[in-house]
Amino acid sequence: MTDPDRDLAPEPVAALAALYEPEWPKLLRVAYVLTDSLPTAEEIVQDAFVKLQSTREPVTNPGGYLRTTVVNACRDLHRHRAVVQRTPMPVAEPADADIATALGCRQSTVRSIIRRALASLRKDLES
Repeated sequence: MTDPDRDLAPEPVAALAALYEPEWPKLLRVAYVLTDSLPTAEEIVQDAFVKLQSTREPVTNPGGYLRTTVVNACRDLHRHRAVVQRTPMPVAEPADADIATALGCRQSTVRSIIRRALASLRKDLES
């Protein structure tokens, strides 16, 4: 297995490091404002730098490339969240009938047993 830093010439690594120091705080602020989450903002900015490093074509304006990448990643995150919010989770079918059949009792008895068991469990957890 090869070391990724060995594959890069010293100039691109130094150029990326020189770009990282001034751009990181600015990009982090932009991502934080757009996501309202510091861990998410840090991940998005880090991913932008990784994407910049892995481009095959030379980037003429790396700062602009990074800002565009960060803003687009934040927009993708919001799109994903919107899809998750508007997509309802499937409702699980109540298993009372299966449990009642297995126990040989009525469904109302199963519900009563479950309520008592949950109450007992809550009491045990509180003490």
